[in-house]
Amino acid sequence: MSFLDIEKATKSYGAVRVLNETDISIEEGEFLVLVGPSGCGKSTLLNMIAGLESVTSGEIRIRNSRMNEVKPADRNIAMVFQSYALYPNMTVHGNISFGMEMHGVPKTEREKKITEVAELLQITPFLDRKPGQLSGGQRQRVAMGRALTRDPDVFLFDEPLSNLDAKLRVDMRTEIKKLHQKLGTTIVYVTHDQIEALTLSTRIAVMFGGDVQQLGTPQEIYDNPANMFVAGFMGSPAMNLLPATLRANSAGMQVELQLEDGNSFSLPFPRGVELASFDGRDIVLGIRPEFMTDPDSADQESDEIHHVELPVDVVEPAGSDTFVTIALRGKGAVGRFRARTAVKAGERFKFAFDMSKAFAFDPATEKRIA
Repeated sequence: MSFLDIEKATKSYGAVRVLNETDISIEEGEFLVLVGPSGCGKSTLLNMIAGLESVTSGEIRIRNSRMNEVKPADRNIAMVFQSYALYPNMTVHGNISFGMEMHGVPKTEREKKITEVAELLQITPFLDRKPGQLSGGQRQRVAMGRALTRDPDVFLFDEPLSNLDAKLRVDMRTEIKKLHQKLGTTIVYVTHDQIEALTLSTRIAVMFGGDVQQLGTPQEIYDNPANMFVAGFMGSPAMNLLPATLRANSAGMQVELQLEDGNSFSLPFPRGVELASFDGRDIVLGIRPEFMTDPDSADQESDEIHHVELPVDVVEPAGSDTFVTIALRGKGAVGRFRARTAVKAGERFKFAFDMSKAFAFDPATEKRIA
């Protein structure tokens, strides 16, 4: 039995089901991120764990105790919201203290807790200020501090960084990661930002259409996507998902891609990948930009590097990288090159494809076949 168990949990509003049978087991001290686009069911699931939404069917258990009928206030859960939800007329000290006062915590214990969390979150200088006098990042720390005083079984974070600017998001991401490493608390965190999911989590549940599409470690999700949605959603830039045709010849299985100008080129699938039943069929080739690169950047230890000279459509310098696009029939494919690579739009350039890192997807089911 795990620390937090979600078993066949569903949520319906009348005839509309927004969360299908969901099974997730979370160990104590894990950092689970629920990630997916708007409307995928991730916030609904978080609210069901918190008790803010009822469970239509299935069960949610914490420490092997059924939570379905337990009131939110009795679940020993702390929640940090996107909107911070601070009382504007109270000081930081008052905001952090308020929940403890409502639960009858003695003043000496309250003050000790406030001092501890203020030092932990580096907000001690702001205890006498009101929320309106704080930056977005400082307000989010106060919201986290209020949650920390609860000493809960589970922390729930509902898109806590989405209101911050890009630099503050990165800074707060680091603070949340450090906090988890220091306290070892169990966290369930909702975001639509796949970079947050990859950098913060010990495991990720990728959600879409009310279903968990894949559950695994960040590396498993990134390296071995179960289907086209996971492959395309996780990673920045996204994995290239390219219309292609499989053809068998004496050298093995080849994947053929059509360029925008009508020409085509072929790349071999690694030997040992069983795709003979797909001979002559259309597939979707998946390859990440870092495995479609300039020859000098390719993994020199891989024995599946294949060079193809192709016409360059767009070149985008991005500081530490240069992104180079080729135009395929109805689809662009992006390669990640070294910074300052001497490549120009409108010219031909040699691309290195690491086919040991390529995937094949069935365009009908969108599931991975190799």
